[in-house]
Amino acid sequence: MTLAGSALADRILGGWLGRIAGNMLGKPVERGDHWTRERIDRYLRRAGALPLTDYVPALEPPPDPVEFELRPEWQECVRGRIDGSCRDDDIDYTLLGLHLLETHGFGFTTEQVGDLWLLRLPYLQTFTAERVAYRNLTAGVKPPLTATLDNPYQEWIGALIRADIHGWANPGDPRTAAAMARRDAVLSHTGNGVYGAMWAAALIAAAFTADGPREAIEAALERIPPRCRLARTVRRAAALHETGMAWAAALDQLERETAGLHWIHVVPNAAVITAGLLYGEGDFTSTIALTVRGGLDTDSNGATAGSVAGVLCGAAAIPPQWTEPLRDRVRSAVFGFDGARISDLAARTHRLALMGARRLAPQPLAD
Repeated sequence: MTLAGSALADRILGGWLGRIAGNMLGKPVERGDHWTRERIDRYLRRAGALPLTDYVPALEPPPDPVEFELRPEWQECVRGRIDGSCRDDDIDYTLLGLHLLETHGFGFTTEQVGDLWLLRLPYLQTFTAERVAYRNLTAGVKPPLTATLDNPYQEWIGALIRADIHGWANPGDPRTAAAMARRDAVLSHTGNGVYGAMWAAALIAAAFTADGPREAIEAALERIPPRCRLARTVRRAAALHETGMAWAAALDQLERETAGLHWIHVVPNAAVITAGLLYGEGDFTSTIALTVRGGLDTDSNGATAGSVAGVLCGAAAIPPQWTEPLRDRVRSAVFGFDGARISDLAARTHRLALMGARRLAPQPLAD
């Protein structure tokens, strides 16, 4: 299956809207060491919000302020209070990626990624591996040493959350998407941290032409080393789903098998994303709801799952309770992007995708 014209534009817009909506859904309960799957569901049950079919509602006042303490930004991202997306690094890096491709093209270098961080992104809006890489850049350290010098977060989820733009810009071409994501990721990550970015970019690129989430997941696995821990964990999640095991039981098993890894490590989060996509069965609402209820890095996981689900179904098929509160607007710490229109960002991404397609198209023979 190939996409062109308005169909492609709708899928890319679906990716943008899905990413932002999934991020906003997960943001109030983003703290995996506190907001476990059990606590998230207990909160939603108290709020009368299970099954979860809309943004997380607020309990005011919360019956237990310690147990049910939401993120400090909760008032901007709970049901009924959303007026455009609130700022988040999961969206900041997507905007930076768009600027990167518009500025340097598909042949960008890792050094150019770092230069744009320094020019466009405030240091205190970076975290974990990205903050270490940023600090190394300011000290004159060059990639790939920026990813390894004094960096204990090399396999955390940060590079994965930067991968979406490479998938959207390469619809149906997971190979190129993964290669571009790798060039971006090695600024701050190594090993499974890089493979997570490659997998996510390939997953999103494959979603444009795949017949459902399983086919996209299988295509993405072809782009990373088959014996790396990330690939083995994604395959394990898919195998548990294939047996007919219930979603909660599958996540219990995956949690046991990834025990000891930090809640921001890419491997257990990739398991949650995979389960959300497979058990969501292509339905946008079910996919992001299950992914966020899966816990760990909820806003990042919701964003990636929402991006894939949005590409699979297209913007027109995303239920309005997710898109209307966004008001077609993003907030961002990236210089020059605060207040940007989501529709404009998607149109710019569509132009990049068309440019990439022309670049790869067979050229006529010269006379």
